[in-house]
Amino acid sequence: MRHVELSLLLVTAWAMGVPAGARAGGEVACPDVAGAEPAPNESLLPPQLPWEGNRRSPAVSPDDLWATPFERSGFVESPSYDETVSWLRALAGAAPELEVVTLGKSARGRDIVAVVASRDRAFTPGAMVRSGKPLLFAHAGIHAGEIAGKDAGMMLLRDLAFGKKRRLLRHASFLFVPILNVDGHERRSRCNRINQRGPAVMGWRTNGRNLNLNRDFSKLETPEVRAVVRALRAWRPDLYLDIHVTDGIDYQYDITFGFTGPHASSPAISGWLTENLVPAFTADLEAENHIPGPLVFAANGRDHAGGTLEWTAPPRFSHGYGDAAHVPTVLVETHSLKPFPQRVFGTYVLLESALRLLGRSSEGLRAAVALDRARRPGEVVLAWEPSKEPPEQVSFKAVAFENVPSETSGGTWTRWLGEPIMATVPRIRFDRPSIKVTTPLGYWIPPDWPEVIDALAAHGVRMERLDAPRDVRVQMYRLTDPRFASSPTEGHLRVNATATIERRLERMPAGSVWVPTDQPLCELIVMLLEPAAPDSFFQWGYFLEIFERTEYFEAYVLEPLAAGMIAEDPTLADAFRRAVAEDEELAKDPRARLDWFYRRSPYVDERWMLYPVARVPRRGVPESSNAGPSAR
Repeated sequence: MRHVELSLLLVTAWAMGVPAGARAGGEVACPDVAGAEPAPNESLLPPQLPWEGNRRSPAVSPDDLWATPFERSGFVESPSYDETVSWLRALAGAAPELEVVTLGKSARGRDIVAVVASRDRAFTPGAMVRSGKPLLFAHAGIHAGEIAGKDAGMMLLRDLAFGKKRRLLRHASFLFVPILNVDGHERRSRCNRINQRGPAVMGWRTNGRNLNLNRDFSKLETPEVRAVVRALRAWRPDLYLDIHVTDGIDYQYDITFGFTGPHASSPAISGWLTENLVPAFTADLEAENHIPGPLVFAANGRDHAGGTLEWTAPPRFSHGYGDAAHVPTVLVETHSLKPFPQRVFGTYVLLESALRLLGRSSEGLRAAVALDRARRPGEVVLAWEPSKEPPEQVSFKAVAFENVPSETSGGTWTRWLGEPIMATVPRIRFDRPSIKVTTPLGYWIPPDWPEVIDALAAHGVRMERLDAPRDVRVQMYRLTDPRFASSPTEGHLRVNATATIERRLERMPAGSVWVPTDQPLCELIVMLLEPAAPDSFFQWGYFLEIFERTEYFEAYVLEPLAAGMIAEDPTLADAFRRAVAEDEELAKDPRARLDWFYRRSPYVDERWMLYPVARVPRRGVPESSNAGPSAR
């Protein structure tokens, strides 16, 4: 049973101050330079653009009982993890429409806390699905320094419970994660995010293991992203928002958002978002003096002169994953150079707009999801490149800049001048397939790769496990020319190779799994298991063992074997002579010459460089000409 009196005591205790260690939340002092206080990054940043503020500010008075820590601080502070959770528990304790739930735990044992806002008090996944109401799912702090979404969501939850926005819960519900990267959030410092205006203290980009959560949606190695995908499967939200703050160039837009286009895996969802969400978000944000726009990625990496990129994200990213899994997903980026309160208030308006939109238009979105989940494409695109057509020229709300020579770096740097200008720039769209494969009936995965099978299960992929060995006719990829990355990425040594299909009769051992593609996650399965895909388990380095040779030969055996092979096979002998003539390294290396014969003998490891995931082609469908070389 809820006790409002207890909640009032909790929130009063919070307002008077939580224990010192909790308030610090792991905050560390900025390193001093020659004993002096560190310079504030405001002096390093470009000039601020003027902003009049929301016409109807969502903020309450700092002395309001339910003022958030952000509001009590005069819009400069964002609370620690402990402060955030204490405030939310107090709020939920007083509000029958709210419930605090836990989606999982971080590596350091912190709860990944979410708040459910439901007029029907549908506080479990089953109850939420049975309610029939559309559900908005949003999380902030996947990069924990980019935290404006947390403070905006806290304000909106307060208003859903006690005032101005209660009516929004009549027709929609809200599942909100204020801090996804809870461990990175507590690596708090005034010196994080040098290119961002506030808050005064903020968290770190990566989690405690230094992994970027928004690179993990395909491989699912972090407990935080596993919790998100588990929530997507259990709660079945109608719309999913991933809230960030930008890096990169200066421009006028203070809140940008985008999603994968209709050329990719979810064309019906993309069409609905384009026709309904974009105009709703744009109108609601503009009505409150914000400047909304599409996601901005500078083509040249430094200014708008080279145009912007509209790239197609692979499934390691939240919105790329949403496209492949047919979950309506929008990436939200507030602009790092705008003041912290402007970013918070803009995110509040966007979240409110999303709830209002779902409340009136969810039927069309659900129909679009059903269409995309029914897709079973004959080919799956694994990578995209820019169209060969000249890019479209679009209007861009830019900021003037100049390129300044630098004696320090020896190059030039971009100085932003704080002057709003209109520019016309190319919009470079990555919507042309560069690698694609025919969709097989399915894949066989031996039990030797349990981490791959486990990740597929975590995605919700339907699989069947063999109880006894089975002989199956399959296609398998023979790999050559492996190219390993020179440094790790997200804890992995990425690899690339050239792949050639072999037709084989394979005995799949007991414990092997059959992964059919006739299921809603068809395209995601192909993107994860085809070695040519940039986000395949193969390219993430899950199968590095297959590149190791684990049996060897001695010269006293290979010398007579090679001599016999030469005598018995004139064609092989001619090939060897040509190889020696054309390869200087082979010609001068006696062991390499013997190895040339060993590789062509029956004694070599026949499974060396053989990708162990087998595919079963559909009958009567030609093999894709792009199934060979893997992605660049």
